[in-house]
Formats: sequence, C-alpha cells, structure tokens
Amino acid sequence: MSMIGELIRSLFKKRATVLYPEERGKVHLPEGFRGKLEYYEDKCIGCSLCFQVCPSFAIEMVPEDKSRFPKNQTGRRPIFNIARCTYCGQCEDICPTKAIHLTNQFEVIALDKRDLMVK
Repeated sequence: MSMIGELIRSLFKKRATVLYPEERGKVHLPEGFRGKLEYYEDKCIGCSLCFQVCPSFAIEMVPEDKSRFPKNQTGRRPIFNIARCTYCGQCEDICPTKAIHLTNQFEVIALDKRDLMVK
C-alpha cells in the first residue's frame, strides 16, 4: 500500500531533474566548477610546471620552434590529453602566466580520442 501512496504523492510534485539537453540553459553549475580546459599558447613560457604536477599524466611536453614564441624559453610546450584529464585544476593553479584556464564547459565528447587533444 505504501508504494501506491508514494506514487500518488509524486504525481503532483515538481520534477527534481532537468530535461537535458532541451533545458540546457537551466543547468546550474556551482562556483568553482572545473570543466574542459583552455590553453593560451601565446602566454606559455614553457616552464613545464603543469607537466610536473599533473597526477593523471594528461600533459605531455613537446618540442616547439623558439622563434615562433619568443616568451617560451625552453623550446617546449604542453599538449593536453582531455581523455586522461581528471579536471583536478592543479595545472591551472601552478601556471605562473595563467596560460591554462578551466572553463565551465562540461560537454566534452568526441568520436575519436585524437579530437580530445588540446594543443
């Protein structure tokens, strides 16, 4: 009997979930939400601190042409593998030039893993 009573009470209550993706704008993201990262190549100095602190090994340092970016002293720059990223935010916190920023974009999908690389 209690199951039928609960069913009847639930029929007249406001729904608790958001119909996604139809109500995409109504999705509430808390302050400090960490989503897909953005990388600003022109700000990067190639210090590799992000590479050193990444707990999921989602960052790889690759050689870069020094003449292309005079700020980059080491001649290396990071490539981010979003498929491995745990969105911990340590790379954003340690970056001295704020070249890495975690956005509030939570829809990170791809049919191929190579499309989940941020260069």
